[in-house]
Amino acid sequence: MAKFLLSLHVLAAVLAIGPVTVAASMFPKALRRTHSAPDDREALATLRTLHRICRVYAGIGIAVPVFGFATARILGVLGSGWLITSIVLTTAAAAILGLLILPAQDNALTATQDPGSSQAPGSSPALHLAARLAMLTGVFNLLWATVTVLMIVRPGSTTGA
Repeated sequence: MAKFLLSLHVLAAVLAIGPVTVAASMFPKALRRTHSAPDDREALATLRTLHRICRVYAGIGIAVPVFGFATARILGVLGSGWLITSIVLTTAAAAILGLLILPAQDNALTATQDPGSSQAPGSSPALHLAARLAMLTGVFNLLWATVTVLMIVRPGSTTGA
């Protein structure tokens, strides 16, 4: 059962978190493109699609810790330092995504779609938002990379699994 749950945990991470990291990373560049060419309908469609991917797969990503906790319980490693560290980092990544990245993407889309709020191409607010989103996404991705390494290396683990 442990191998089955571990397989589901890894598959959920790859299939849910992977698309979020890629789409969130692409969003700032697409936002800059949309602001530099406000009449480009394709750029706006790309921005909407990237945001939708982030939102939907973030919801699906809830399966990752669900299967992770089930696997950890069966393996008896819930109190292990590497797992507790991974849980803290995963919580931080989820908070950054849910509380900072997704709302900022919502705000960017709203500003882009509202003709009355459009800034001049290359305006400072649009560039600032794109830069902030790039930084937040970089931190989010770094947290997930760290969790992935901890899950593979499992420092101090004695389970052999």
